Amino acid sequence: MSQQDRRKDPDLPSSEVTEGTERAPHRAMFRAMGYDDDDLSAPMVGVANPAADITPCNVHLDDVADAAIEGVESAEGMPIEFGTITISDAISMGTEGMKASLISREVIADSVELVAFGERMDALVTVAGCDKNLPGMMMAAIRTDLPSVFLYGGSIMPGEHDGREVTIQNVFEGVGAVASGDMSEDELDDLERHACPGAGSCGGMFTANTMASISEVLGLAPLGSASPPAEDESRYAVAREAGELALEAVREDRTPSSILSKESFENAIALQVAVGGSTNGVLHLLALAAEAGIDLSIEEFDDISHRTPKIANLQPGGTRVMNDLHEIGGVPVVLRRLLDAGLLHGDAETITGRTLAEEIEHLEETGQLPPDEEIEADFLSPVDDPIHEEGAIKILTGNLAPDGSVLKVTGEDNFHHHGPARIFEDEETAMAYVQEGNLESGDVLVIRNEGPQGGPGMREMLGVTAAVVGQGHEDDVALLTDGRFSGATRGPMIGHVAPEAFVGGPIGLLEDGDEITVDIPNRELSVDLSDEELDARREAWERPDPNYASGVLAKYGATFGSAANGAVTNPGAKRDD
Repeated sequence: MSQQDRRKDPDLPSSEVTEGTERAPHRAMFRAMGYDDDDLSAPMVGVANPAADITPCNVHLDDVADAAIEGVESAEGMPIEFGTITISDAISMGTEGMKASLISREVIADSVELVAFGERMDALVTVAGCDKNLPGMMMAAIRTDLPSVFLYGGSIMPGEHDGREVTIQNVFEGVGAVASGDMSEDELDDLERHACPGAGSCGGMFTANTMASISEVLGLAPLGSASPPAEDESRYAVAREAGELALEAVREDRTPSSILSKESFENAIALQVAVGGSTNGVLHLLALAAEAGIDLSIEEFDDISHRTPKIANLQPGGTRVMNDLHEIGGVPVVLRRLLDAGLLHGDAETITGRTLAEEIEHLEETGQLPPDEEIEADFLSPVDDPIHEEGAIKILTGNLAPDGSVLKVTGEDNFHHHGPARIFEDEETAMAYVQEGNLESGDVLVIRNEGPQGGPGMREMLGVTAAVVGQGHEDDVALLTDGRFSGATRGPMIGHVAPEAFVGGPIGLLEDGDEITVDIPNRELSVDLSDEELDARREAWERPDPNYASGVLAKYGATFGSAANGAVTNPGAKRDD
């Protein structure tokens, strides 16, 4: 049978490179890679794979992608695998290299968009491991608006040290404990050797697992797909399903724009605050909404957190990890409780073609989701008897953060702190101050010029925050920054302060000794200075020179928008108000 007798749907983008006599050279190139007539007449599904030996989060993704390819082939699609970059947040943490992390979100989105556009893909399976992979892949799917299935690579199992389960969070906090004399170097060495036993993303409800969970409730990934561990066979079953589902999405013309809605994002926020998800979820949800053209403000996170209780006791605020949630049914268990309490929009669409409520009912009918009354888990509370009456994410404003700042409550939610500012112009000097034992009860560490433009790249500061906690100052020292925190950060750490120092935000006007107020119940972040004094300091303020004058950091640093709007670089997305 000739190629002319195997015509595919002319509306599919790939028909532009596979159909017609004039496309014989294009088909010849495909044949060089082993594709045959059946392939060329099928929908072309791009499998975007950021596999790398850079991080355990991604080291196994070739196997995950292979399983997705099997699913595409079994559904009679034409899989085309291509690669993109990743940055290991945990390995770059505390170094200048961490400035590449948020930029990698943009590079991933840009590169997947470019390949899908340039090669005329019909659909995507977007694979992700480390933190910024996840929003980057979802942003690309939204931009291309191709039928797309998001596929998480799964999380690492906890390690074991001294008879208890441990994660990378414990190692970071151990550094601070050594500095304060509460842990020996030998014990830290043993902890280091046992904390990360294999492949997969960090195991707590840190950024990767937060965004994987959010991918389900947004409708971009099948329910139940976030929690299977990286090295479990169920992870590969999920991957094969993703490949098959991509072809179904092509047939039904099921695209991100037909799935995502304002209700989808409200559902995502409700889940984030209920499980104590990463503060990075705020930044990334704002970016995803901006890419989708959906109006979402940072204030809405606080509104939803006010009415949504925290019901999961997962790391870093709690003790359990993603695998514990997986063993009782995964993210759908949490979603069902929120839905039954009227805290979710059950009519939001999903990638399967069913609504969120219908998808939960389907999982129950097929036995994939056990009845709620049969679930016994001391780390997951009923909605009417929650861990906290309000969700974990708080948005603080005031004369220090006119456009908002973000805090995740990992302890008591009635925290109030008033103390003197200790000013640092970068993360390194702050870390040295902490490790040298200079912290005093009541201090407010201020780390500035680490924002999206000023850093550039808005470094995460798990090294500093973990050192503070590791030295026993989780409850009596606060930290604020225009940079970000890891999902593993705990304690009164306020990030994403906007406007950032580099553009003249009030955080850039502070001086050593200024009295700072952090008031969680009243959502306040302020300095005891009059408007007149702040205006006078602003008149005298001079913007610092950019840290980089050329290269990728300079390019993306110059294009980042405010953290209050997701720090997006896409000129077509919502930028600064």
